[in-house]
Amino acid sequence: QVQLVESGRGLVQAGGSLRLSCAGPERPTKMYHIGWFRQSPGKEREFVAAISKSSIIKHYSDSVKGRFTISRDAPRNTVHLDMNSLDPEDTGIYYCAANSAAWSTSPTDFADWGQGTQVTVSS
Repeated sequence: QVQLVESGRGLVQAGGSLRLSCAGPERPTKMYHIGWFRQSPGKEREFVAAISKSSIIKHYSDSVKGRFTISRDAPRNTVHLDMNSLDPEDTGIYYCAANSAAWSTSPTDFADWGQGTQVTVSS
């Protein structure tokens, strides 16, 4: 298991931007695929974005593609999610998760999860 700590929660106006961060151990023993997922009231948890162990592969859901950017700060073992042109539909609890196995965007394939951070986008 690996411990993940999320930061960057906040309230932002529609059209604005927000950065979320997912920090792993300072001295990681191995690399992980990192995914971001979100969940809003009454809806199932959905995939948002993911970055591969090597950071070469980046994948986004259709709803956020072109607006969100995922990146990895390797020296700090931290993954960022930069969210732009935010819409009230982006409101929800955002979770980062780690997967040490095969590349996947399914939440069931991610074994370790952060505590979640609230993102609220006002109209």
